[in-house]
Amino acid sequence: MTNYHSPWIDQFPATRVPAFPRQRGAMATDVVIIGGGLTGCATAYALAAAGAKVTLLEAAQIGRGSSGSSSGWINEDPGVGYADLERLVGGRSAKRVFQSWRRAALDLVALLRRLDVKCFIEARPAVTVAVTPDQVLGLKREQKARRAAGLDATLLTAHAIAGEVALQAPALRSKDGATLDPYRACLGLAVSAANRGAVIFERTPVTKVTFNRKSAEVITANGRIHTNRVIVATGMPTPLYKALVRHFCFRTAYFALTEPVPAKIRQQMGTRTFMLRDSAVPPHVMRWTADGRVLVGGADADAPRVRLRDKVIVQRTGQLMYELSILYPDISGVQPAFGWASDYARTTNGLPCIGPHRNYPHHLFALGDASQGVTGAYLASKILVRQHFGEMDPTDSIFEFHR
Repeated sequence: MTNYHSPWIDQFPATRVPAFPRQRGAMATDVVIIGGGLTGCATAYALAAAGAKVTLLEAAQIGRGSSGSSSGWINEDPGVGYADLERLVGGRSAKRVFQSWRRAALDLVALLRRLDVKCFIEARPAVTVAVTPDQVLGLKREQKARRAAGLDATLLTAHAIAGEVALQAPALRSKDGATLDPYRACLGLAVSAANRGAVIFERTPVTKVTFNRKSAEVITANGRIHTNRVIVATGMPTPLYKALVRHFCFRTAYFALTEPVPAKIRQQMGTRTFMLRDSAVPPHVMRWTADGRVLVGGADADAPRVRLRDKVIVQRTGQLMYELSILYPDISGVQPAFGWASDYARTTNGLPCIGPHRNYPHHLFALGDASQGVTGAYLASKILVRQHFGEMDPTDSIFEFHR
């Protein structure tokens, strides 16, 4: 029987879920963070570690939104091909984005290990394969563009990659990626932030935000918070910020996690130490879990209507299993154990919007990460902290709304 919700959340012991209270009454703080996903929790930790007085507000429960429904891939690139990004933002900016993303992937792994967050981090090289003639041409153009920019771009022949991924397809390899349990990572960062002095509230939706020239006030269902800074780390614009909707289109990615794959079939599917992405539009991603299951994601589409969501998840789970069997025919008899969806917002050029918006004084935003991984959440936290303290990096402007 297939469970139609995130396995990361479903399989975490309920008795070990940290509990945070609701916000009540009047209070004051330096920074209010709206959103308790990976971006919000990583930002809360970094600001608290830097000595800021931080309050984080989560409308539901920590990590149970898009973060807890992600693939758990610490990706080294922004999910946009370098050649495409170079055409959209220019060569210098595209190179800075790729370098920043890779650095953030390495730093996220280092931070989680330093904090001893138990989230099953495993180093995994990523391979992007091309399975059709058009995809092969596109992959070669991508490699050429990356090499011209001085970026690492190792193109492997179909013969060289066959033993690793059990596919007869050329591939681009990147070596510094990793995988983890995103829900555990989010909870670990939240607890680490609280240990550093951050105040965290769950089940505390924000109903209104007002501001004047000097400060802002965040109003919740049962209280209000006076603050100098509001950081909106919700991934997508909430109804409070509906004027920002025009910057994005709204999409849904789908995922399926199989039952454990029999050993005989596992042996025919390569080394199982890789993260696989194909060159389809939209691309699929595939990874193995420690207990011998395959996670496959893709089949992205416009966000469905709420009343159709459950039906679409069932349909897309079956579609993903079929598409997985096209790549690996031997897996066709394996059933899905979980199927779920993750909503996201996407900008025109595929890069997230991170930073201030001229219509919202005292605000910083982190919205629109469509990269298929979790690295963008950590990169956003680094940019938000720099901007809060006025220590901008030249790369940060590439992610601003009015870029």
